[in-house]
Amino acid sequence: MGKRQYDMTARRARAAATKERIEAAALALYRQRSLEDFTLEDVAERAETTVLAALTAMAAAGTPVRQTPPGDVAAAVAAIYDVYETIGDFVIGQLADERRRPGLKPALDAGRENHREWVRQLFAPQLNSRRGAARTQLFNILVVALDVYVWKLLRRDLALGRSASRAAVRTIIAGVVDAENTDGTNPLAELVGRR
Repeated sequence: MGKRQYDMTARRARAAATKERIEAAALALYRQRSLEDFTLEDVAERAETTVLAALTAMAAAGTPVRQTPPGDVAAAVAAIYDVYETIGDFVIGQLADERRRPGLKPALDAGRENHREWVRQLFAPQLNSRRGAARTQLFNILVVALDVYVWKLLRRDLALGRSASRAAVRTIIAGVVDAENTDGTNPLAELVGRR
């Protein structure tokens, strides 16, 4: 029993040390270069670990999103898309493997929650201007509009450039946030609500 306790304690200590190295490596690279100029492979190499371990640790801790003024749509889209330019392809690959490799689920679920938290923080003024179901509906639309799959559709499937992709997402968000009918309803929100 004593050996097992020691093994678990040592394993936790190694995992914590790896996590700290990954976080330090990501932060150091972020300070040296713009976010789009380093990859998960760079982080893993610097932290002396694997790419999967780096992704898992970053998902659990939350991949750093550049601070932006709350409510600044252009800055928020740019910040989230900077993250996607760095890890988007890797995340899409992991999401595609999720059913086949159930061990990925905890890291991917952490990433999903981090995404929702980004949206809550970056769009707090827009969300706080609504109440009840309208707020929930706006939140859900923003989560979808800023999802990594939308980035993939724009950047990879449609082969749009970075600027064009960001402009498309800003237009979607502006259409949802700003457009209301004279009766106070939002046609895009209604469409998403029916699906």
